[in-house]
Amino acid sequence: MNNSLSSWQWSASAFIVGAVALGLVPLLWFAMNHGGGQDWHFDQSIFNVLLFTLKQAFFSTVISLALGLLTARALARREFFGKRLLLGLFAVPFALPAIVAVLGVSAVYGHNGWLGGIVNIYGLGGILLVHVFFNLPLAAKLFHETLTGIAPENFKLAEQLSFSDREIFRHVEWPHLRSALPSLFSLIFLLCAASFVVVLTLGGPAATTLEVAIYQALRMDFDVGRALALSILQIILCLILVVLSGRLVLQQQSPNQNTQVILRHDGGATLARLMDGLAIAIATAIVLPPLLVVVIAGAPNVVINETTFSALGFSLIIGSGATLLALALAWPLAQMQQAAAQSLALAGLIIPPAVMATGWFLAFKEFDTAFAVTLCAVIGLNGLMALPFSVAVLRSRYAQLGPSHHRLCEELGVLGWNRFWTIDLPFMLPAVRQAGLLAFVMSLGDLTAVTLLGSQGLMTLPALIHQQMGNYRSTAASGTALLLALSCYGLALVAQRSGRAR
Repeated sequence: MNNSLSSWQWSASAFIVGAVALGLVPLLWFAMNHGGGQDWHFDQSIFNVLLFTLKQAFFSTVISLALGLLTARALARREFFGKRLLLGLFAVPFALPAIVAVLGVSAVYGHNGWLGGIVNIYGLGGILLVHVFFNLPLAAKLFHETLTGIAPENFKLAEQLSFSDREIFRHVEWPHLRSALPSLFSLIFLLCAASFVVVLTLGGPAATTLEVAIYQALRMDFDVGRALALSILQIILCLILVVLSGRLVLQQQSPNQNTQVILRHDGGATLARLMDGLAIAIATAIVLPPLLVVVIAGAPNVVINETTFSALGFSLIIGSGATLLALALAWPLAQMQQAAAQSLALAGLIIPPAVMATGWFLAFKEFDTAFAVTLCAVIGLNGLMALPFSVAVLRSRYAQLGPSHHRLCEELGVLGWNRFWTIDLPFMLPAVRQAGLLAFVMSLGDLTAVTLLGSQGLMTLPALIHQQMGNYRSTAASGTALLLALSCYGLALVAQRSGRAR
């Protein structure tokens, strides 16, 4: 690239490195000034927290993938009324803030809920239920895209060879599903291992992950030594997950979608029909009731007062700032092919928010930090958390340009900002719009950064919901949750239309 954009790449890299250093250096400084790490508190309780983190992430991932695979296969070979509506419904949980999902699941499965008593939502059972609520639709949609991307000729050939259902799965479907399975497993496992809001709300002393334990050690006990030990384990865990995943967020490509209708003749047996119907029913039963209860319970309780309006304003400010930051960093990183650039883009996953916030807290705790500094810190943390997904969207679009495009621009002398405004930006605009809306929705519904870095005067909609739930104001929390859910879902629809424009 030209010098101007090259300087942009250096600036983005320097910003990310500086943010990471600001999170890690204070932790290392604290260790050097407290017996060289002798006060790090690596006791049995810390390893119990690590074990629970791995256990809940593993079970959440396995259940989500198993149900998602069965649901995707059923949707791929069945046509029924409402199929498109169901696929659209599966896109809602991704745009739904975690605190809203927790509220919906609690209203369905809590002691006074529609199905109260079936599951103990406080503990491992509730954590698994919310994680599956989020990740089953994600797995089902990605597996469904993989299956619908298979060439129709493969199914025609399988029919001519009189393949059974098992042989079709083994020889036609499984080779495609197998290629998508490792990256999807790693992605869901990573998201569940770094879960914060769900575990903070539904967990307890025996159900605590590393992220929540860091928050508790720092904000409740001010045990920086314990927070440091937990942070080190969290960094190591996330590094291992990212390495094993093969930098999945940046390398994952969307399956090619066929414009032809795939005519499938498998699954005609009665047992196959029953299994497909059961898979679709289970997936619908997991996803639909929490969404319905949020709408039904929240509609009569939506209140627009000064507190709600202020929280909405701060949410919009944080979402807008985080989106601009994520796009400014993602654009140059999406054009870099080096492994270092990929690692920088994944900084928000390698260095989890709780770890980053711990270092930032230590860096600023000796100063009388102003409200503006806190607001900027929350925006920065949200921007870094959205960065990996923004880079993935932009990189996928940028890869379509190809080397010949760059050579042609150089031969024509279209370089620098002239190329950026006249060629690159118009071509990349659909992806920029989609990545920006994705980052905005994620930041609008985020509770992690505000909880870790926020102050008394900084109240967003997710933080307001969490406060209302903590004060046993469930009806008010339902109304605020519906307001937030509608805002996020509206933005998700805009992002989906932008994705079609691509």
